[in-house]
Amino acid sequence: MTNARAERYERLRKRAQFTAAAKGRRFHTSRMTVQAVRASEDADAKPRFGLTVTRKVGNSVERNRIKRRLREVLRLRAAADGVPGVDYVIVARRALLSTPFDQIAIDIAEGLRRAAPKSPRGAAPAVSEH
Repeated sequence: MTNARAERYERLRKRAQFTAAAKGRRFHTSRMTVQAVRASEDADAKPRFGLTVTRKVGNSVERNRIKRRLREVLRLRAAADGVPGVDYVIVARRALLSTPFDQIAIDIAEGLRRAAPKSPRGAAPAVSEH
């Protein structure tokens, strides 16, 4: 068995970053909403992620459990599924408590893909000159 460590994902830390993402594109499921906004045109910029679990979802034990489950999926999949230069916010719902882990991973992958901002029409993808 290999001890392959998943790459640590970049986190959103400031309220302004969360509110900016709230004004971007969205993807909804019965278990979560994924909000996304382009934060950087730099092709090397890592995607950044924020989690929101409100008190309406449940008590602190339940909210923390949901956050732990989401963080683990992001730890394992964020680099592979996130679009460079995009800020994502995942707004959790109570249904995540009883959702199988594999389904959470599928929902997040789909949400990251579908909520990501489209590149401007006719614009060529950014090419790194390294």
